[in-house]
Amino acid sequence: MIDLVIDQRRRDLGGFEVGRVLPFAKRRMVGPFVFFDHMGPLEMAAGTPRSADVRPHPHIGLSTVTYLFSGEMRHQDSLGFDQQIRPGEVNWMTAGRGITHSERFDGLIREHGGLMHGIQAWVALPDGLEDTDPGFAHYAASDLPAYESAGFHARLIAGSAFGAKSEVRTYSPMFYAHWQLEPGALAGLPAEYPERAAYVAAGQVEVEGRSWHAGQMLVFAPGETIMFKAEQPSIVMVLGGEPIGPRHIWWNFVSSSQARIEQAKADWTAGRFQLPPHDHDEFIPLPHDETTPAASAQPL
Repeated sequence: MIDLVIDQRRRDLGGFEVGRVLPFAKRRMVGPFVFFDHMGPLEMAAGTPRSADVRPHPHIGLSTVTYLFSGEMRHQDSLGFDQQIRPGEVNWMTAGRGITHSERFDGLIREHGGLMHGIQAWVALPDGLEDTDPGFAHYAASDLPAYESAGFHARLIAGSAFGAKSEVRTYSPMFYAHWQLEPGALAGLPAEYPERAAYVAAGQVEVEGRSWHAGQMLVFAPGETIMFKAEQPSIVMVLGGEPIGPRHIWWNFVSSSQARIEQAKADWTAGRFQLPPHDHDEFIPLPHDETTPAASAQPL
């Protein structure tokens, strides 16, 4: 049932390292997920310089989903939202026709240092909603459905799966969940969606008689339940949903239309995107040659 294995590609974003998983040459999307970055794990020193922060930058045609295992980040956007995010919480920002935001290491982690570890995913908006109104919502860990048994803990971040439905507003059929497994724990990924994947963020798990380690995404063929067994204490992110059709991705812009991306590039260059009201003194300029999507300009 394993259709493809994607190994993360480590990228230095100017003081902070990520593992890029999606998009991948042989697999651009899984369900509506068009982008998947593994942030860290990185032990940040006290007094981390602001050069490690992600300065204001634009998005269109997608929702960003930030989820942390440890550490903290501060989100500020052009709608005026200013929100700290901590482990187990969800920041869901819908870009729609256009939004800007920054992600900074403000708070205790800058003052005292600590481990920074999490996932940043982008979910492409479906046809007819790509230019919807931008929006932002924050969800506490207690807002999200959770399940626990025999060394296995699961939290449903977004969508519907496993007989549960998250309060996080989504725009197409999908699921996204965080699994925490102790050695020997078992978990099953049901076959209710046609496109499914699992990313090992920490530890090592057995699937189909083989061991898979941190930094690997397993993309599954449709049709059967997939069984997992933890060989070490492990963190696994499971994700997928209904496909929404091909999307162009250039830098921080996602669209079904290349012309729409060209317009967004022109708008950012001309200063037609509004910057966050309390974080507008600097921004990331448009790359001159962005051949690798979202690579050189720190789009977190």
